[in-house]
Amino acid sequence: MKSYGAEFIGTFWLVLGGCGSAVLAAAFADVGIGLLGVSLAFVLTVLTMAYAIGHISGGHLNPAAIYRFIGSQKD
Repeated sequence: MKSYGAEFIGTFWLVLGGCGSAVLAAAFADVGIGLLGVSLAFVLTVLTMAYAIGHISGGHLNPAAIYRFIGSQKD
């Protein structure tokens, strides 16, 4: 259960940091961060979560990978 919580926090952080920066760049094109800023935001969010939760859950940060591993577990 600890790994599921870590993956939830990691995915939340990725959506908040990465997708949030893309929304801000699109909404404020004249003062936005641009494509380079969005790229750096995604890189930094993945990097911080890899270091923060990588040892707990493997740091997939992808809900599809989590569902695949849950479905492949044998009872």
